[in-house]
Amino acid sequence: MDFAFDHAEHDRAAHLRKDDAWRTPGTHVLVIGGDHVPTVGGAGLRWLTLDEAPEGEWIFLGTRGDEHYAAVVVDRVPAELEPASLRLIGPTIAPEEASLAVHAVGIARWHQTHRFCARCGAASDIAPGGHVRICPACGAHHFPRTDPAVIMLITDEHDRVLMGRQPSWPEGRFSTLAGFVEPGETLGDAVRREVMEEVGVEVGDVTYAASQPWPFPSSLMLGFFGTALTTDIRVDQDEIAEARWFTRDEVTDLTASGELLLPPDISISRWLVKSWHGGTIHGTWA
Repeated sequence: MDFAFDHAEHDRAAHLRKDDAWRTPGTHVLVIGGDHVPTVGGAGLRWLTLDEAPEGEWIFLGTRGDEHYAAVVVDRVPAELEPASLRLIGPTIAPEEASLAVHAVGIARWHQTHRFCARCGAASDIAPGGHVRICPACGAHHFPRTDPAVIMLITDEHDRVLMGRQPSWPEGRFSTLAGFVEPGETLGDAVRREVMEEVGVEVGDVTYAASQPWPFPSSLMLGFFGTALTTDIRVDQDEIAEARWFTRDEVTDLTASGELLLPPDISISRWLVKSWHGGTIHGTWA
């Protein structure tokens, strides 16, 4: 794989979460504010010691070798720590640190938006280790949520690929289609439904490809390859403003000329396109 966050490089060591057993003098701490993390010169991650870390809500991330890693959630990462969005700097982070960062941001964003009990409305407390919130009023336990979303590269009988442009995107910016899985739905059915709803194309066989955690705010992107049974396009004009079929030569030529912009390398979307294309793809959007 060559997209960000594709493989866990740390042991989550859940047995150390209880009673803050993870706290050791050498624990490495990542400060999290929204999806922003501290950097060194705007690239890579800046780790602090427990003594250097600001006040906030604590999350134990796990271990790598004999080292312990944690995150502290704050409203805003201090400017002196050179904060940057993980979404933007993901490609600059080493894989072993990327898995820690995506874990930290995903949990932190859940805490920031789920401070009250969904059962009774009382303010909930973060439990040791940071992977659960407990309501002191009714005793309910609340666990981090992950929203499954399918993202799919669809090809037709001529091996052309189907891509679409969202209404908010500028002309020339295209990506694979994607959408959230609905309750009671299989992943394959979600692929077929989303493609039909967005562009009016019927899909037959669906094959799983890979997955990518995407904590912006709480998704797990489940990548698929699918085969189209029809090719006529009818965009919904809601989520998709424009869609079209592309040949490999068109992708090569149009990305080289700058007329076609595809997602950056951080995204599983680009990996799906590259897996189909098999050659050199040029431009990307920032």
